[in-house]
Amino acid sequence: MGSWEVAFDEGQLWPTPVASDAAKRASAHEMAKRLRPGDVVGVGSGSTSRLTIEALAQRTRAEGIAWTAVPTSLEVELTCAGHGIATASLSVLRPDWSFDGADEVDPAGNLIKGRGGALLREKLVMASSPERYVVVDSSKLVDRLGSRFAVPLEVIPEALRLVGDALARRGYRDVVLRHGDGKDGPLITERGNYLFDVAVGGITEHTESELKAIPGVVESGLFIGYAPTVIVSG
Repeated sequence: MGSWEVAFDEGQLWPTPVASDAAKRASAHEMAKRLRPGDVVGVGSGSTSRLTIEALAQRTRAEGIAWTAVPTSLEVELTCAGHGIATASLSVLRPDWSFDGADEVDPAGNLIKGRGGALLREKLVMASSPERYVVVDSSKLVDRLGSRFAVPLEVIPEALRLVGDALARRGYRDVVLRHGDGKDGPLITERGNYLFDVAVGGITEHTESELKAIPGVVESGLFIGYAPTVIVSG
């Protein structure tokens, strides 16, 4: 039986984000050129995605383009509402195309996502989109996934101990329960779940299925095999 302890120190896992710059804005405006009247667009989370929403809103106002966003988080939904962009859920509409950011991107276009805690809806929207884009700056490009960031796991609260013990038995010793900023205790996702950040060495094509096979794991931040078009700022 493995032993496991909850840790709350996330400072080494999540370094300070790269500030928005002219290159990011240029990439956002380039992405916004993809918009066509009547499009249903999966709208991702993160700083670069927010800049892309702004660029899309500018086109909407300037050209009178009618389109619908499928947001990947409540934050994105509120951002779209603030710009007057119509939104819908995946239960109503399927995206024609989608864009999002990423925490890491390897040479094959595989991703680690979930730093913002919205990995479940992000993966649902990406999986539903026949055409996928990921907009990042060069700091997100890595030779090997897991070299800079841990892998987020969304976990049902009742399964916290079960999943922690299972991870320990599988040799994962660096497991951090994500702490919520501005509150006591762990971060709670939009679905009422918790997030583990798991340091994983030697990520393979089988790692995601192995992690998700643990009862109580809802989703992982590994996005393997989606083959998005990667747009790099600058």
